[in-house]
Amino acid sequence: MMQNVHLAPETDEDDLYSGYNDYNPTYDTEELENDTAFQQAVRTSHGRRPPITAKIPSTAVTRPVATGYGSKTSLASSMGGRPVTGVIQDGVTRPMTAVRAAGFTKAALRGSAFDPLGQSRGPAPPLEAKNEDSPEEKIRQLEKKVNELVEESCIANSCGDLKLALEKAKDAGRKERVLVRQREQVTSPENINLDLTYSVLFNLASQYSANEMYAEALNTYQVIVKNKMFTNAGRLKVNMGNIYLKQRNYSKAIKFYRMALDQIPSVHKEMRIKIMQNIGVTFIKTGQYSDAINSFEHIMSTAPNLKAGFNLILSYFAVGDREKMKKAFQKLIAVPLEIDEDDKYISPSDDPHTNLVIEAIKNDHLRQMERERKAMAEKYIMTAAKLIAPVIETSFAVGYDWCVEVVKASQYIELANDLEINKAITYLRQKDFNQAVETLKMFEKKDSRVKSAAATNLSFLYYLENEFAQASSYADLAVSSDRYNPSALTNKGNTVFANGDYEKAAEFYKEALRNDSSCTEALYNIGLTYKKLNRLDEALDCFLKLHAILRNSAQVLYQIANVYELMEDPNQAIEWLMQLISVVPTDSRALSKLGELYDSEGDKSQAFQYYYESYRYFPSNIEVIEWLGAYYIDTQFCEKAIQYFERAALIQPTQVKWQLMVASCFRRSGNYQKALDTYKDIHRKFPENVECLRFLVRLCTDIGLKEVQEYATKLKRLEKKKEIREQRIKSGRDGSGGSRSKRESSAGSDASYVDPLGPQAERPKTAAKKRIEEDDFADEELGDDLLPE
Repeated sequence: MMQNVHLAPETDEDDLYSGYNDYNPTYDTEELENDTAFQQAVRTSHGRRPPITAKIPSTAVTRPVATGYGSKTSLASSMGGRPVTGVIQDGVTRPMTAVRAAGFTKAALRGSAFDPLGQSRGPAPPLEAKNEDSPEEKIRQLEKKVNELVEESCIANSCGDLKLALEKAKDAGRKERVLVRQREQVTSPENINLDLTYSVLFNLASQYSANEMYAEALNTYQVIVKNKMFTNAGRLKVNMGNIYLKQRNYSKAIKFYRMALDQIPSVHKEMRIKIMQNIGVTFIKTGQYSDAINSFEHIMSTAPNLKAGFNLILSYFAVGDREKMKKAFQKLIAVPLEIDEDDKYISPSDDPHTNLVIEAIKNDHLRQMERERKAMAEKYIMTAAKLIAPVIETSFAVGYDWCVEVVKASQYIELANDLEINKAITYLRQKDFNQAVETLKMFEKKDSRVKSAAATNLSFLYYLENEFAQASSYADLAVSSDRYNPSALTNKGNTVFANGDYEKAAEFYKEALRNDSSCTEALYNIGLTYKKLNRLDEALDCFLKLHAILRNSAQVLYQIANVYELMEDPNQAIEWLMQLISVVPTDSRALSKLGELYDSEGDKSQAFQYYYESYRYFPSNIEVIEWLGAYYIDTQFCEKAIQYFERAALIQPTQVKWQLMVASCFRRSGNYQKALDTYKDIHRKFPENVECLRFLVRLCTDIGLKEVQEYATKLKRLEKKKEIREQRIKSGRDGSGGSRSKRESSAGSDASYVDPLGPQAERPKTAAKKRIEEDDFADEELGDDLLPE
């Protein structure tokens, strides 16, 4: 029970002590340390009393309080009634249960200097040296090394070195397992650093996934997820779902997404929305559009965003619901961008400090992020409009008009003009040039930016139709409306190029590149212009720069190879053509060009390989067919050459030389009967062909046929006609004879070799092609006994 505390009345010091000296003398506070009973009482009772701190004014108690067992002056505590002993200094704050105040010693009571920090005792002893061989120190060092490896792995991944990142992650995993074993030997298993284990395993799984080692990544994630000691590890099932999505295992991806969704609390709304969006995308990939629509509709009603709105439009487009497509398009446009208006970056005054601040924030990271978000929103809206416009109404023009009206009533007013231009481009794709031109001409009275875009497209249209005057006129209009429009300058350069003024065209292309260094069209065209001007080094520089931008452009690779060929560097040309066929392995023209280069270098086997590949992909190229046939004749395989010349005869049935080559191959291979039948068939088709008659006379003579006299008579008559025509041409008396002779020659009366390569015919003919020209019997004189009398 609580005991009353009785305080003694204020009396003189002699009166206070007079009645108690004989019974219980006053304790000396300086000797309390040597009082065994007191020290024992302190040790057994100090933990059971709450500390009471108070500052006692100097007027309250000026004398030591004596403890006694009488009723006269007893000071008892409220916790058990134990007597309180001690000395209370004037104005000193200390716990009531303390034996000695903090920072005070017996020396301080005797007048020594106040030294609460104990500086009078001298400097502290030196720290003990670390024992690097101790197990605890080894564990600390190993843990530090594991952390360093995890950091290095993450840095390597961010730098794009995925292989090094994986090696570091594996090394960190090995060292972490060693660390766990050492900890188990030294301390209890409860002291294992779970955070470090989690980070090592998570990093390893991420690196496996980055290196497309999906099976290993899934196994590592399973280790984390199944360990109940890792809190919130269930969220990693999202990553597992992503891996299954990459593997196109859509059912498992949806399963893991839903498991992750169940383990994420509802307060994390943003994370739940992202997972639901992944579920909707997976449903689209599986063709379950109704389920995808449910997911995206929930997202658009809870936290609308651009991606979900666009995917919702795609889903409705897939099911063909026109009205829902319109509503989804309106929802997409209504998604708030949450960016500042451009007016914020316009200075309202001439204050230099304000102007400096505005200039600084015009292109900071936040502003760049706002631009990217706005550009992404415009891209989604434009793509959605182009997708649904042809299907939401009876015609795509009406659909575009509806989209334009909706856009004009939204925050994307500027996109309305772009949609109109896209409408014209759609007309162009449908080959309705008149409607495209009419649509674009509507922009001639609009603001300069739209006018320039429309005029650029009009210039392009007229250029395609070879109406260079109109193309030049609209190109001038586009340039005058927006001098910094690189497309307009490129089109103007094209019109000048078409007129043959290559120097001026190069100037327009250069100006386009100054305005926009990434204008690949201008860079490509200026390379072509330098080729026309025979400035091959500059042309090569342009195409090499373009190759650095467009690494896999077949056109650029071909132009580089062609420039090296013009510079008479066939080895470099072959190297770049090899890169070209690695990009487009079925390009017959590139393969035939490689064969031509190898042929010019004397490597027949490589030339045959590429010519044959070119023939496989495009068996109608006369150049390739001719080379292959000549190659087989040159290698004495005339039977194999027959199929190529027969195909050439099918492609060019009016050219007699291909049929003559077929007959010649039969004759060279010893099949004289087949050769005779072929020559007879040629004679029926081309009765005035001298070469065919010569071979018929020779074959009939060798075989001993009776038709030899008939063919010899025809041959003699044709030769006489030929002589007469040549004399008339030389004398100039018969102009019509010369024209008729030309017609006959074009009809196939002359079997001499004509190189179909055109301008490239000046190159030296190969031995195989010479073999085509020559024939065993072509230059032999016929005996008089074969001629009629």
